[in-house]
Parts: sequence; structure tokens; C-alpha cells
Amino acid sequence: MTAEGAEAAPRTESSSCPGKERQTPASVEGGAGPFRRSWALSTLLIVLAVPIVGVGIRYYQDTLIWRRHEAGLKTLGPEGLFLFSSLDVDHDLYLSAEEFKPIAEKLTGIPPPAEFEEEFLHDPNGETFTVSAKMQPLLLETMTKSKDGFLGVSHSSLSGLRSWKSPATPSSTFSAAQFRAFLPPKGKGELGDTWWIIPSELNIFTGYLPNNRYHPPTPRGKEVLIHNLLSMFHPRPFVKSRFAPQGVVACIRAVSDFYYDIVFRIHAEFQLNEVPNFPFWFTPGQFAGHIVLSKDASHVRDFHLYVPNDKSLNVDMEWLYGASESSSMEVDIGYLPQMELRVAGPSTPSVIYDEKGNVIDRRGEGGEPIQFVFEEINWSSEISREEAASRLEVTFYPFKKVPYLPFTEAFSRAEAEGKLVHSILLWGSGRTLRETVLESSPVLALLNQSFISSWSLVKELEDLQADEQNLVLSQKARLHLEKYSFPVEMMVALPNGTVVHHINANNFLDQTSMKPEESPSFSFSGGFDDPSTSTYIRFLQEGLDKARPYLQS
Repeated sequence: MTAEGAEAAPRTESSSCPGKERQTPASVEGGAGPFRRSWALSTLLIVLAVPIVGVGIRYYQDTLIWRRHEAGLKTLGPEGLFLFSSLDVDHDLYLSAEEFKPIAEKLTGIPPPAEFEEEFLHDPNGETFTVSAKMQPLLLETMTKSKDGFLGVSHSSLSGLRSWKSPATPSSTFSAAQFRAFLPPKGKGELGDTWWIIPSELNIFTGYLPNNRYHPPTPRGKEVLIHNLLSMFHPRPFVKSRFAPQGVVACIRAVSDFYYDIVFRIHAEFQLNEVPNFPFWFTPGQFAGHIVLSKDASHVRDFHLYVPNDKSLNVDMEWLYGASESSSMEVDIGYLPQMELRVAGPSTPSVIYDEKGNVIDRRGEGGEPIQFVFEEINWSSEISREEAASRLEVTFYPFKKVPYLPFTEAFSRAEAEGKLVHSILLWGSGRTLRETVLESSPVLALLNQSFISSWSLVKELEDLQADEQNLVLSQKARLHLEKYSFPVEMMVALPNGTVVHHINANNFLDQTSMKPEESPSFSFSGGFDDPSTSTYIRFLQEGLDKARPYLQS
């Protein structure tokens, strides 16, 4: 084949495919440049568009929420909108089914379903033990009304209190299986875990339970055991108190292979009067206690329940002067030296069988328990009782996420850490403060950052002021009492005890009461600012400002 023939072949092949041209390597390379530039430009535009689109979406969402806020304000008014926002956890101005649940429970009267509530079935062969009750009556001279000889207080009002001298049931027998109520639920078996044995049913919508009652409601579920225990003191215990805190919380203090040591705290109260006298409510500060029981609740090694008596005052009392809920009410506080339940010894079976099912020993006719020698429990892990009690307290009182030290410790800690003292001095319980502003996250954050907090009763500081053995603390107590006004005074003090700023609770509530024409402030990120929160933060910041010259000198 000639050279000319060799060159002709490609032309012939090319002509056999009309409309198509063979691409040479040069032609491919030359077209890649524009394509690559176009791809790079598209990618750049997409990258730039993403944040722009995100801003647009965010703007749209903020605008939508703002419109919902305006519509809600117009429909509900500022107070209604504030209540709505207290349930709106995610601040989207819509209530999900979970967020609506408190309202549903209030309107229907149906409590939330329990995780698991096993019906107690008595086992005649199960272990039993004896619980003994001891008490010393309230010291009437510790009541404020005693200072003027109970002037103006009718004898009938205090009749139930004066006649209550001893436990209603000094001794009672329980089965170990009844105390299954104290075992942790699923998912709560680790050291330090806390859980509600009887959950509180109070919230912003339920308000408080009625005062004008004489007889407690029929207990159900785990309430039955708590009711039976408290009935040893008085025949009319109310397992669910009228006001918060309410319920029973437990914490695992120690764990072994077969046992738990569980610390618990109960908030309940008693009704001391009967018809025709008007109701008299007796509310201990708390019932504390612990139980050591096997993990299957077949054996109880130890049990102790008591009203702490380490404070100068440990009981609140309230009594009505009429038969209706709107009747006037008198309040007082006092000291209860002793109220406690203790076991006589570990639980024991009534009958012992051998491996063939033959009875080898049984409880005597006189009821004397079978004698056993119990092995010592070796705890594989444990925390202190103080740590467990602190966890219980925080569960009941979220505001205690900030530690509140005794007055005697707060000032030395403040000096060591270079902080001010946030001091609350009160006559009674300070219920309104602890359930509202002191629980708010912004207040908790500021208190943790800049203050050492303290919570004291007036009676405690009066005792410190009179203590001539400690003149430094006596002086600090005097400085606080000079600034105090009934019922609660919030103060900011220097580490040396000088009070630089203070506000009375009544004045604080007047400042934070919401007027109809006022609306809560709104922010996209944080929802609604509670007026009491912003006012309390302003109070704390003013205290910091007033203290600055002293701290700098």
C-alpha cells in the first residue's frame, strides 16, 4: 500500500459518519478550560448562597415568631402571654402535647401515669419487723404568739396542738415487702441517683391545695406506706402537703452486691383539729431518713425516719378563723424536739424451713422474733449522707443549685474567694422566693459567679447576736437584724458583715407585679424575661456596684 493509500483511509472512515467529527487530543484539552471555570464559579456561588439562605431562613423564623408574639399579646394580654410562655419550653409560641400536659392534668384531674406501681400482696411467710415511734411535743414557748401570752388566739384554735403529747401508735409491725416502695425504679440503680417515690403534683396551674379540710384523701399506691408510717404519730397525716415542696424523693447512698442504703426526704403535714374547731395545720420542715434493704425487698436491715431538730425552729403552723377557704389565717413557727420512727432490729421470718420443707423454727407465741446473727454489709461504693441529702434538697428546691451556707460559714468563705455575701433573712419559709425568682437560670448564674449565698431565720441571728463568746459573728448578726423587716429581707453584704444593699420581699413583689399595660420583654433567643428575674438581677448588680468602692479601698 502506497503512502497515499495509507493517508486516504482515515478520510474514507470519516466520510462514512456524516455530521460527526473525530476529536483530536488538542480539541479536548482546549474545551476543558471553560468547563472547569464554569464549575468553579457554580461552586463558589453555592458556597456564598448557603449563609445567605441561612440568614433568610433565620429572618423568616424570627419574623414568624414575632408575629405570633404580637398575635398572642393581642389575644391573651401580657399576663396570659406570660403564663403561656411559662409552658412553651422551646419558645416557638406553639404548645406541643408534652408542653400542654400540665394543663391537661389540671383540667381532667387525671395524674400522670406512674412508671410502675406494683400492688402489694401480703406474704404470710415473709419477713417482718417492729417500728417504734417516739416524740416530744412542740415547745409552745418557742412560738411567736407565746411572747404576748397568745393574746387574741382562741383556746379552741390550739386545742389539737395542746392535746398532742405522744404518738398515736407507739409501736407497729410491718412486713419487709411493704418497703418495696423505697426501691429505685428502672434506670435509677446507680450510686447517687435520685428519683420521686411520690411526685409533686403542684405547678403554676394547680396552685395550692385547699386549707379548709379535716380528713386526708384515701392514699393510693406508694402513698399507702408513707401514710401508715406517719399515722403512727397522728391519725390525720396528709401525705401531699398543701404547698410546695410536696412529695417524697429518694437517693441511693450506698450499694453492695445485695443491699441498698437509700436516703429519703418527705414533705407532708398533719391536721390537728376536728369539727367544730377550725382547721389547724402542723407542717414540719421535713421528714428525713434512710433505709437499708435488700435489692429484692425481702429483708430490711435498718430504718429510721425523723424530723431534723438541729435548727432553732423546725415547724410551720397555720390555722383558720372561719369555715371557708377565704377565712383569715394565722401563722406561726415553733420548735419540735423529737419526732422519729426506729426499727427494733432487722426483719426476720416467722418460720424457718429446712431444705426438705420441714419447719425447724418459728416465732414464739409471745411474738418474740427468731434469733439471727446477721453478717456485716460491705459497701462496694458509697457517698456521704451529707452529699445524698444535698442531692435530695436540690431535687426539691432547684434554687439550691447554688449552695446556701450557714450564716456562721458564709462570710469566711466570701473573704477567701473574694466575693460578696447574698444573704436572705426571713421569719418563715420564704416560699414565694424559692419557688420563683431564685430558681431562674440568670439569677443562679450571677449568684454562682459573684456571691456566696446564705439563708437564715431571724431567730438564728437573734441567738448569734446574743452570743458573747463570738463577738465577730454577733456583730455581723446585729448588722443584718438592723436592716431586717418582716417577713423576708434580701441583702448584699461585704465579707466583714457590712450590708451595702437590701430590699424587702414585699417591696420586691410590688416592683415586679405586672401591670395590664406592661408587656414582658421579648428576645428571639431567650423567649420572655420574667419581670421578677430582671428585677432581682438588677438588685444584685446594684449591690455589686455599691460594694465596689469598699472592695477597691
